[in-house]
Amino acid sequence: MKNLRVTAIGEILYDVYPDRKRLGGAPFNFIYHIWKILGKANFISSVGNDDNGKEMLSYLNSIGFNTNRIYIDKKYPTGTVQVKLSEDRTPQFTISLECSYDYLTLNDSTTNLIEKETDLLYFGTLSTRSDISRNTIQSLFGKPHLKYFCDLNLRHNFYTKELIKQTLLTCNVLKINQEELDKLKQFFNLDQSNKSAIEQLTKEFDIDLIGLTLGENGAELYTKNETNYYKTEFVNVVDTLGAGDAFAAILCLGYLYKMLIGEINKLANEFAWEICMVNGALPKDDTIYEKYRIIFN
Repeated sequence: MKNLRVTAIGEILYDVYPDRKRLGGAPFNFIYHIWKILGKANFISSVGNDDNGKEMLSYLNSIGFNTNRIYIDKKYPTGTVQVKLSEDRTPQFTISLECSYDYLTLNDSTTNLIEKETDLLYFGTLSTRSDISRNTIQSLFGKPHLKYFCDLNLRHNFYTKELIKQTLLTCNVLKINQEELDKLKQFFNLDQSNKSAIEQLTKEFDIDLIGLTLGENGAELYTKNETNYYKTEFVNVVDTLGAGDAFAAILCLGYLYKMLIGEINKLANEFAWEICMVNGALPKDDTIYEKYRIIFN
């Protein structure tokens, strides 16, 4: 199989804990894992012309991550999220407003990347909270050569029913959690049972694959014809931040590589659990990626 090309567009930010800060943002976490596994990946984002932005770019350049399309916004600051961990190690977020990633626009380089060097485009909904970034991302919808992956990420009030509908009509692969599915049930008058609701989504919006993450209770995958449930034992959990992004990365690769959904679900659960065993969303030790490199290369 050819080396498939994945592009993510959206936020890069600092997750700021009481005692430290770490790189984050769902699109960045996702594409970082893709890059570590495949050896290449594309990322479209923006940072501020401030200390946080300069620090991010300096670090990413030092590790060889391609920053050519992380643009510097001279007006708006680099994104930050204040993170507090609850007793069960689940993160609680306070997201800063009016950040550089709210003002993403396209240029010839990014347009060329989408048209000629991308097989799948990942996007979330947080970076579509502003008119400018939303219009930019939605301008990339409907391209017949692309597959689309959406991690719904319904944060606070940064979404509307119309935005979600447009997203569902676009994506080939959708990743949601239980809370997000419950909101979809309300918005689109779906059945109350998870299985029936997701079956309705796959048919009504013509979605190839839906991943429903259930935290420590595992995950369910749905296609138009199949369903699969898998749970791995979550022990030694340090921090659940980024577990969903890790799951999304394997869900994406499994879909592109046309794996059986049972195999995808098992690998995605195991990778998410491994991320829960480290501080923050991204591991410092690359050995975590070794088995996935073998599978997907």
